[in-house]
Amino acid sequence: MFRRGLFYAYLSIYLRHFLGLSVTETTLFATLPMIANIFCQTFVWGPVSDRFQLRRTLIMWGEFMAALGTALVWYAHRIPESPRGAGYAVIFGLTAVEIFWSMSNVGWSALISDIYPQQERNAILGRLASLGGLGRMAGIWIGGLLYDGLGLRYNGWGFHDGSLFFVASVVMLLSILPLRWVPEGGIALESSESASSEPDSQRTDALVFFVFLTAMVFINFGRNSIMVIQTQYLVMESAFGVSSRELSYIVNTQSVAMILTGFVAGHISRKLGDRNALITGTILAIASLALLSATLNLKLIYLSNFLKGASDVIILASSYAVASALISPKTRARFFGIFNATFFLSWGLAGTLLVGPVADYLMAKGVPQDVSYRISFSFAAGVTFIGLILLAVLMSTSWFKRKTPISQG
Repeated sequence: MFRRGLFYAYLSIYLRHFLGLSVTETTLFATLPMIANIFCQTFVWGPVSDRFQLRRTLIMWGEFMAALGTALVWYAHRIPESPRGAGYAVIFGLTAVEIFWSMSNVGWSALISDIYPQQERNAILGRLASLGGLGRMAGIWIGGLLYDGLGLRYNGWGFHDGSLFFVASVVMLLSILPLRWVPEGGIALESSESASSEPDSQRTDALVFFVFLTAMVFINFGRNSIMVIQTQYLVMESAFGVSSRELSYIVNTQSVAMILTGFVAGHISRKLGDRNALITGTILAIASLALLSATLNLKLIYLSNFLKGASDVIILASSYAVASALISPKTRARFFGIFNATFFLSWGLAGTLLVGPVADYLMAKGVPQDVSYRISFSFAAGVTFIGLILLAVLMSTSWFKRKTPISQG
């Protein structure tokens, strides 16, 4: 979460305003790596994890390889002579890093379900989201300081000079140390109480699961499609023209909301149920996007980011809890790899296919840049709303309710 906060908040600005890539091209730094990540989760590391029941091992090796790879990406992007070539070196370098970082992603998804029973998973994901929010906050804060060298250098210095790449690598290496106290995981370690509490635990109902994933694709692609381009919009002189330091304050409002909401995620689940909590989180996400597209008041931008952070945690925790009730322990890593695809691909692919082309097309037609961005935010809200409708219809069916009878209020 530290690296994601650091890279997603500022790397987009570096690619767009320092190296000169288009809006759509800047989204590729999230799209191509996430495609590689999901492919490897689903077809490589997920099957390996299920076959050998390895969880912690994959997490440790994934973080280690990603730390080394992130440092190497900086060296690689200094080789091309043209700024455009440097930008694509970053994009392809991060794509290679994700091949190994996906080991960690699929490992922790399966490990949580291995260790905790169904009724506790929403609360656990909420607490982890709070801790992740702290990491994200630190990454954004340090990124804001180093991006322009504490205000003593030029904008983009932190990436061009390599400081931000190296800081991210060191933090990932440090994250490996606490894992020595974490169990390896695997279904052999599940308690009989945990195993017996899961409905239809011997098989995964593929139809129910994939219809649920369809709804999550619309929700995640809509709400996360703006992740890469939002910071570009906020720093534009024709929009708000915020400095890198003020940008860190705005984006960290989302981190604060994640921390606070994470501590009460379990309570929200118990009061509303996982299904209703997921609906509530999606409504908050739509409200955040609508506010971002409509307002010219910087204070309301802070509110939009707060709503975004709260919705992120609620959606993450509740959707994970619902998915874990639908997935058999025997195929846990492989199916969680598919479930994770709705999140990971939404951070980049949604921007490349949805809001990036919308913004570029409007600007090519002569629409002012700030207006083009705001229209693309409205478009993202519409996509999320489609997911909300599909999810509401799906959750009203009796066959879905039978598959998710636990922790439903």
